[in-house]
Amino acid sequence: MEELTIILVRGLGLGAIYALIAISLNAIHRATGIFNFAQGMLFVVAGILAALTMPSTPNPYLWLALLPLAAVALAAAMAVQGYITLLPLRSSVEQHSWLVSTLAVSVLIGAIILLIQGNNQILTTSQFPSFPVFGTRTPAPYVLAIAAALLWWAALRWFHTKTLTGLSISAIAQDLDAASAAGLRVRRLQVLAFGISGLIVGSAGFIAAPIVALANDSGLAYVTNGFVAAVVGGIGSDTGALVGGALVGVISMYAAFEYGGEFQNVVTLGLLVLVLMVRPEGLFGTPAARKV
Repeated sequence: MEELTIILVRGLGLGAIYALIAISLNAIHRATGIFNFAQGMLFVVAGILAALTMPSTPNPYLWLALLPLAAVALAAAMAVQGYITLLPLRSSVEQHSWLVSTLAVSVLIGAIILLIQGNNQILTTSQFPSFPVFGTRTPAPYVLAIAAALLWWAALRWFHTKTLTGLSISAIAQDLDAASAAGLRVRRLQVLAFGISGLIVGSAGFIAAPIVALANDSGLAYVTNGFVAAVVGGIGSDTGALVGGALVGVISMYAAFEYGGEFQNVVTLGLLVLVLMVRPEGLFGTPAARKV
């Protein structure tokens, strides 16, 4: 019973982290058609911000004050990255320079962390005490990550259905050329989407810092698992990202508990292959219309 509780609770918490990364990937892809493969390293940067700013003695009030600041800092950085990435595309994704530029940003961030911190893991302590769940002590960041995933899902659902800016981004997602012809400022909305994605991944990294690995080579695993969660749930579906993240988190936690951490990625990629074979558009995705 205790093992099952650990797998489920921590798996859902880990899955919430992957879901947040998947939702942040969706935020950019919805407006631009781009997958930002630097998302994993930006998640690590947010975690490092938490490690550098938070004291070893728990201070929840300081944490609450710095959380939005870290998210805004990542949003500003990603808005700049988005502007530079979109420059050569002229609002089109038919070119593939974005693939090189987003990977280059990821490699650059990893190199900077390696130069400053070396190969060492960067550690930080939780600002909140652990608490019992069905008799098992559970670190607070797992529960905070679940709450953050649900809050971001609800906030984005409201934003995309109730605000003019959100509806404009949804219009770009449906038909970029028609949205541009209708007078929407496509480039500005796309940069805004990068900024929103930065808010999500910045808050996720800051919250999850005490329970995840923070190093120069950690970003690849996070963006891979976030991408798998997005594909399993259905690209563009935030509800699918929540469900896909939970599946990936629980299954990878079970694999680590039962077989060892080296099998986590194998099992996760096996889930991706299985879903693509049965339902290529993902659990909550819709088949793409074929252009003729």
